Amino acid sequence: MALYEPFPNYIWNLSVSIAMESGGLIGEIVDMCQPIIDAAANGGDAGTPHFMKQWSAMGDKLIDLAAEDEARGRLFSASNKLERASLYLLVAERMQGHGAPGRKETYAKAREAFDRSTALGKINRERVEIQLESGTMPALYTRAAGPGPHPVVVYCNGLDSCKELLYWSRLPEALARRGISTLCVDQPGSGEALRLQDLPVDPHSESWASKAVDWLEAQADVDSKRIGMTGISLGGHFAPRAVAYEPRFASGAVWGANHNWREVQDKRMKREGENPVPHYWAHVMWAFGAADMDEFLAKSEDMNLNGHMDRIKVPFLVTHGANDRQISVTYADDLYDQLINAPRREKVIFTAREGGVEHVGADNMAYGRDCIADWFAETLGGATA
Repeated sequence: MALYEPFPNYIWNLSVSIAMESGGLIGEIVDMCQPIIDAAANGGDAGTPHFMKQWSAMGDKLIDLAAEDEARGRLFSASNKLERASLYLLVAERMQGHGAPGRKETYAKAREAFDRSTALGKINRERVEIQLESGTMPALYTRAAGPGPHPVVVYCNGLDSCKELLYWSRLPEALARRGISTLCVDQPGSGEALRLQDLPVDPHSESWASKAVDWLEAQADVDSKRIGMTGISLGGHFAPRAVAYEPRFASGAVWGANHNWREVQDKRMKREGENPVPHYWAHVMWAFGAADMDEFLAKSEDMNLNGHMDRIKVPFLVTHGANDRQISVTYADDLYDQLINAPRREKVIFTAREGGVEHVGADNMAYGRDCIADWFAETLGGATA
């Protein structure tokens, strides 16, 4: 199992794989990629405006086609097209540097298409906002079917994802099938919280995760004793940290162990390992609200789970891809080994036998999705059959 690699660099191929695993169609993806293969030859940063142009054009075309469906009363078909339009626009936006021309407008168009798709398709996701100490945390709430109260999982972003991509990972769908609701959050430093409110990363994730628990406890359809937490990519720092310091979480999991992300930065400065997005250093300084590298490195000092994991006293699952080119699989060992007080702990390394070997299953998210959904069903009282 491997990434689909039409381009000569990892970062562009990662974006293509994210799109494919999030519901993109191969024919549309080929049409977008073919004209810009040469533009990717100079590395991940150069040529990203060409990427934006091709992928935004496909998004615009799908929005036009959706309008034609809607005019004929074919609302589900319109929703399907808007869903892919939003996806392609968000992938295009994610590839641009902070402040790049058209980035802000592309993000707004993507969000509008997503919200329109939700309404026309009657999709099981509700946009909510959770009050923080400063600003709000936008989120998508997917409800389990049937009478509640239900268990629920808080699902957080990595460095460069957004709540829409969390939804498209289909983990909320897998959890709902097992009787568990999901709250996908744009925590500070990601998604809307960063782009529209300038809220930077908070390494002490319990500060915003606790606010999510407060909100969930006020919902009539939530069983407040059965709330779990997971995160993808850099969420592999945020979720364990939150579970360690917020005692109301009843179970936890990571989709990619990010045990010592501060150390990862030292390795990246030595060009060890792949970057997740183009214009990487500009992105992390933006996400952390740092004016320069020295300030970023200082602010990221606390992105290290060593010395904290013995505080976790609930079941915890660690997953990682055996061929993760961004974050070493050894960090999964570190996290698992330090869960000394978890009453149940499990480590799953995805290999070539099943797939999901790349960073957070970019080559195949099915196994990570099922594994994490089953874990929460078993530890929060959902169903696996």
